[in-house]
Amino acid sequence: MAKLNLDKQEAEFLGTTIRNWEAEGLVDQETSEKLQASYEVKGFDWRRLSQYSFWVALASGMVAIASLIIDDAVLKWLEKLYDTPDIIISIISAILATLLFFEGNKRKKKYPERVFSNESIIFFGILLTASSIAFLGKTLDNGKGHFSILFLLSVLVYAALAWKFSSRLIWAFALVSLGSWFGTETGYQTDWSFYFLGMNYPLRFVFFGILLVIFSFLMLRFSILNLFRELTYIIGLLYLFVSLWLLSIFGNFGSLEDWLQIKQIELFYWGIISLLFSIGFTIYGIRFRDHIAREFGISFLLINLYSRYFEYLWDITDKTIFFGIMALSFWLIGRKAEKIWNLEFLKK
Repeated sequence: MAKLNLDKQEAEFLGTTIRNWEAEGLVDQETSEKLQASYEVKGFDWRRLSQYSFWVALASGMVAIASLIIDDAVLKWLEKLYDTPDIIISIISAILATLLFFEGNKRKKKYPERVFSNESIIFFGILLTASSIAFLGKTLDNGKGHFSILFLLSVLVYAALAWKFSSRLIWAFALVSLGSWFGTETGYQTDWSFYFLGMNYPLRFVFFGILLVIFSFLMLRFSILNLFRELTYIIGLLYLFVSLWLLSIFGNFGSLEDWLQIKQIELFYWGIISLLFSIGFTIYGIRFRDHIAREFGISFLLINLYSRYFEYLWDITDKTIFFGIMALSFWLIGRKAEKIWNLEFLKK
């Protein structure tokens, strides 16, 4: 029988538990030795190192490209070299993006274990797709500033590519582009005023997040969309809870000047609404064993509670006491979380 490959913390916990069972007489010495020999401590976590390395590589590459683009000397050199039409840049970007998508998809099939290197190739394809759409927009620009159409176009392109290549990463960018389209389109329809149907941006995105969450449940009826259902659910909840948290701080105010004229206590009802959503999703997650809803609910319940503490008690609480309470509360949370993790680990 193959041994369990555990990390150091898991192995120490399991070893202590087995020794305690032996001391309490729950297992005999022979069984204890067999259990102790049934697992081993895994070595260095190369998978995580690989993941972080590719993230750093992607971030560094983006910074390098951005630095190159904004460098005046490089810009002047490019201007002297030639003045490339926007449509040519769009076409070249589209061709390169297509090549990267096909290469990434081919590598996913040939080397499925190389998760991060495959995804990094697809990620650069996504960036080139965005570049192609942006320069196409510049080519077709009629001066009206209706650039939200470009975001809508990117939604359609990314959704089609995600379905074609069965890529959750591309689907995530489709949902991000959908949110960008919603925000810019509502802004364009109101001539970029602070309110759309009486709602500022955070309040608009509360309803956007709710619609996305509802859509994620409707996706259960279509097997072809099952691959993207969980990711849609997560991003919908992210839109919803971040927007609710921003509402609890800024309320339904469109400008910073209006917000600064009121006292934070006057926005307490938005904080209550945000807390109710957090509690509701926590209860729902526990009741129906929905770990995504539960974790979002608990996380934003804590975020909201600490946000209210900063808003209402920061100025009137001694800083030693304040940070002492913070340290104690997070220690208690960590201790409780550790117990829950240990129980779940034993179940596994």
